[in-house]
Amino acid sequence: MPQVRRGVAELTGDEAEHLVRVLRAEVGQVYEISDNETLYLAEVEIARKSQVTFKVLEELPPPTAEAEIVLIAALIKFDRFEWIVEKATELGVSEIRPFEATRSERGLAQAAIKRSTRWEKIAQEASQQARRARLPLIAPSVSFRNALNVEGNVKLLLDETSGVPAIWKCFPETRSAADRIALLLGPEGGWTEEERASAQLNGWKSCSLGATVLRAETAATAGIAIVRAAWAA
Repeated sequence: MPQVRRGVAELTGDEAEHLVRVLRAEVGQVYEISDNETLYLAEVEIARKSQVTFKVLEELPPPTAEAEIVLIAALIKFDRFEWIVEKATELGVSEIRPFEATRSERGLAQAAIKRSTRWEKIAQEASQQARRARLPLIAPSVSFRNALNVEGNVKLLLDETSGVPAIWKCFPETRSAADRIALLLGPEGGWTEEERASAQLNGWKSCSLGATVLRAETAATAGIAIVRAAWAA
């Protein structure tokens, strides 16, 4: 996202090339831009393959306040984890925190260190697609124990086990934009009993997305969408 200095913002490199060659940006066109804090209406003054410069016309009203959603997602194969990052960003999560579960494939946690830059780029592109004012935080990968310590007044563990309540039954009766909802998403192999017990001891509620067994990336998208809709109602 470009920085705004003295009423001017500039894009260079791949972002500028994408805007010019793919989106066909031209001098005189007006766009909404963000510096990751504030939305602006800005006019293109320079449109070159390696440089796009904007002149800020006005500051736009901030987006309507919404409850924060934090996705704590077990590491899975990286092509699918990238899909989670993209769709979770489009759905408006404020943070994505990867962690290593017992049944995560070995080696993913170490390899994730080198993937963070790519995940941040995916999140930025998805934010632009969704016209978000702020990028989500892509946190470093942590252990399952540390993943449980996320702050949130609503903490939901997505669980495929039969007999757990439907996710909507775990929502508080009174909901507001001040809430912080944390969703805990397991790996492709599912949770161990030890992980479930540990999560429950730390205040997490197990909840279901239905009778069918979903892929991790599908469960992430469905869970976030349901939460977002419930808090918007």
